[in-house]
Amino acid sequence: MVTGAAQGLGYAIAHAYAAEGMRLALIDVQAERLARVAAEINAEGGDALAIPADLSDADATCSAINRALDVLGVPRVLVHNAAVLVERSLLETSLSEWQRDVNIILQAAFLLAQAVWIPMTEAGGGSIVLLSSASSLRGFAGEIAYCPAKHGQEGLMKTLAIEGRPSNIAVNTVAPGVPIHTPMSERSYTEELKEDWLDPALITPAFIFLARQDASGVTGQRVIAKAGEWQLTLPT
Repeated sequence: MVTGAAQGLGYAIAHAYAAEGMRLALIDVQAERLARVAAEINAEGGDALAIPADLSDADATCSAINRALDVLGVPRVLVHNAAVLVERSLLETSLSEWQRDVNIILQAAFLLAQAVWIPMTEAGGGSIVLLSSASSLRGFAGEIAYCPAKHGQEGLMKTLAIEGRPSNIAVNTVAPGVPIHTPMSERSYTEELKEDWLDPALITPAFIFLARQDASGVTGQRVIAKAGEWQLTLPT
């Protein structure tokens, strides 16, 4: 199960998982683009279900995950990649804007994890992966919603990793360790970073590795994904 799968890193993860033979539930607010991604994967011999949903809305999030469970069954891995980064200062940000951006990143992570928790437990385990970034450890001007939400995901991961051990559920975060070329980075990267950015497909081996984990393996870690490799770091 991959959120934010219509483009960017989520698109790359979806194609990497399809190449590994995984059946896919793809969730994104961009319905038409998401349908094309699922059609691409299916045309290549994969098995992908497109589930359009606005993850800022709690009811829509729960409906999406429930549909995925009903159609495809218990996920081996849940990757919550969806996020919005709109650069605004404190005084430029309304409460509704702040709530929307935070909900897509943090509220959805909570709801998605909660929905798969009992099914994964009953299935004997699974893997939950939350997308991290430098903004989960540092503050950046203009990221008044994005930074707090990403910090919150790190805290959620640490707690869920502890709670997941008895249920054999691995919970980790992944941060790109190199600049990657996505629609979000096109808006937020400096010109210097854009000179070195890479195709996000190059960092997908880390996600394949984490899809195979349960609590007996790698869990409670912040994983740095680089081109063709990954590095485990102790949570701070």
